[in-house]
Amino acid sequence: MTAASLGLGTYRLRLPAVHEAACRAAEDPETAWVDTAPNYLDGRAQHLLAPALARYQVPVSTKVGFLAEGAASLAVADGALSTTEASSGHCLTAPFVHWQCAQNRMALGRDRLNMIFVHNPERSPGNPYEVLRGAFTALEEEVEAGALDAYGVATWDGFDAGTLTVTELDRVATEVAGTAQHHLRAIQLPVSLVTASAFAQALDGEGPIAQAARQGWDVYASAPLFGGELPELATRELADLIRQDLSIPQACLLAVASCPGVARVLLSASNPAHWAEGRAALREPPVAVPTLRKVLDVLAPE
Repeated sequence: MTAASLGLGTYRLRLPAVHEAACRAAEDPETAWVDTAPNYLDGRAQHLLAPALARYQVPVSTKVGFLAEGAASLAVADGALSTTEASSGHCLTAPFVHWQCAQNRMALGRDRLNMIFVHNPERSPGNPYEVLRGAFTALEEEVEAGALDAYGVATWDGFDAGTLTVTELDRVATEVAGTAQHHLRAIQLPVSLVTASAFAQALDGEGPIAQAARQGWDVYASAPLFGGELPELATRELADLIRQDLSIPQACLLAVASCPGVARVLLSASNPAHWAEGRAALREPPVAVPTLRKVLDVLAPE
């Protein structure tokens, strides 16, 4: 067992630091990854990342679903959205997904994207799987056209609330593609010592993380430090239980990276020292499952 790899999350990056943060993320080509979305940083994240992505061929994942600032009127003018759809701020229809994929490629300066996540499908009205059917259809077509390698589903509470399950996501993707060899290859969800439902389930080989891993999908852990709040909530004693020679943030990161089934931990680190600390933490041997159970019992008891 090895700890998960570190990837750069861009949701909470400070604007002046975006380019430098992306360059730091590219320093280790074996594990480098950048995750973003068209609505991050008031719609500027992808454009700010583009120069670094042009300099380094670091893999990148982005998203479809939320409308970026100023995107609604353009999408309506291009016929990708109705005015009613635009007013909701979130859309996963096939025409909009195709349009957003093209916009993402243009903004990021890439002809082909590594991963597109369907962003918070639980936000859509109606049956989420019918909504996802249209989105998956468009994304399979993007793959067929050579513009995309794979796609996934990124959710905040869809798995915890029972709105989404890995089994049903796989079923819809299989039906859309007409084969079990579809291109749904990843999920992204919050995993931390306080957003710990899926974390605790994974320790017993259950829940969305374990199920996705058994499918051969990658699991991306977002918000591993709970939006930067976790280091203030955790204690030195808890960190020592995880690994005595690590700082509190490092210990919390290593715990998430040690969760069975997690492939990549997405860290938003504007500060070079914070990124270096994160990299150093994930080079440590993973924390044993019995220790992780003790940690969750202390900080996030069921």
